Amino acid sequence: MPGTCVLRDAVHGDMEFARDVEMEIIDTSLVQRLRGIRQLGTASLVYPTAVHTRFDHSLGTAWMARRILDRLRATGASIDRQEYLAVIVSALLHDVTHIPFGHTFEDERRLFDRHDTVDRFHQFLGDEAVASLLDREQLTESVLGILTGSTTHSHASWQRDIVCGTICADLLDYLARDNYFCGLSQGYDDRLFRYFALHEGGLVFHASKGGEIREDALSEIIHLLRIRYFLTERVYFHHTKTATGAMISKAVELAMRQGLQLEDLFPMRDETLMETLRTRYAPNDPALDRLVVGLDSRQVYKRAYLLDRSVGADVQQDLIGRYHADRSQRESLEEELTASTGLEAGELIVYCPAAKMSLKEAEVRVLVSGGSPVPLSSLQIPEVDSLAEKHRNLWRFYVFVAARHSSDLKRVGAVIQDRLGYPDQLHGRRPRPWSPETSERKAQG
Repeated sequence: MPGTCVLRDAVHGDMEFARDVEMEIIDTSLVQRLRGIRQLGTASLVYPTAVHTRFDHSLGTAWMARRILDRLRATGASIDRQEYLAVIVSALLHDVTHIPFGHTFEDERRLFDRHDTVDRFHQFLGDEAVASLLDREQLTESVLGILTGSTTHSHASWQRDIVCGTICADLLDYLARDNYFCGLSQGYDDRLFRYFALHEGGLVFHASKGGEIREDALSEIIHLLRIRYFLTERVYFHHTKTATGAMISKAVELAMRQGLQLEDLFPMRDETLMETLRTRYAPNDPALDRLVVGLDSRQVYKRAYLLDRSVGADVQQDLIGRYHADRSQRESLEEELTASTGLEAGELIVYCPAAKMSLKEAEVRVLVSGGSPVPLSSLQIPEVDSLAEKHRNLWRFYVFVAARHSSDLKRVGAVIQDRLGYPDQLHGRRPRPWSPETSERKAQG
């Protein structure tokens, strides 16, 4: 590739980027900020080498996108320079709207709206340097279309599929990168790239030959789902990562009471946020100070109470409605439990994730005959169904307490169980016998 810059990556080896557009995008302050945002948030407190960043990941995503594009071109797809460049630039920019610990604040604790909204992309891509480059290359509309999926911007479906679809450049980079930096050994085979194809305006996996299903192609896709589940179980939902994520999230919640706003986080990196909490807000709030000190010294909060999906769909949805969707109810429950267990403010955190625990990669469109592509999940493959169900079963409702109360977890858990009325599945406790008072407590939430 003429006029290229070669960047050496620990995961993918040498990656090439065009100097005249791609490197100019990479060198903007908007993209460079991502050097200071760790890809896996607090996971480095579990896996010490998991300190890779969204900057690394953005470069890797663009490289994976290039490999997919080159494969499509090699098999006869007509992709002009402008379409090709729009995909690469979109891949480089796909994470610029992230704030520090963003997934924890947005998806797990619902403090803020998601980072990938149309408005957020408009705001960030309005950065003077990036906007100037996009305008110069006549890429503004196509890049916004790819990144937002908005029908108000022109883009092709297959371009968005490459960057942020089901099995896409984003996924292919972070699975490889997260495995590598967490010291794990799960990997996929490069032959996956052979099966990418364009069909009916979208990106599909071509898993047939001569009208027959290619079992080897399906096996590669299913293996990718295994890796996705493995990482989710071992890393993304590791209970210590969840606990430390809850701690930083609670610290930000307390800082918000002093005036911290979402927009304040836009220019920040991980350490900028921690230093802001440490110096500006913690001195005014002992509870917040305890959380920051705990994170600084890795005094990780411990599990005192646990419910999993076996509580049943109705109970799960009730808990989610109260303590995930409604922050005020969650904070009220935390304050009540803190008082009833004799803990100090900020030493108890309720964690309730959303029910959306679907394995979206199972919905990848697969071409298995001469007709239209179908979702992989519709093929009734037992292992795919099993992986999807196991993924849903990773849902956990936790109550965490400060590490200094580690010897008192059973007593604290018993108080929480009595208040919520559901048996603690962490210590195998039985609930108190039903009574009108117990039913009333549950009804009042």
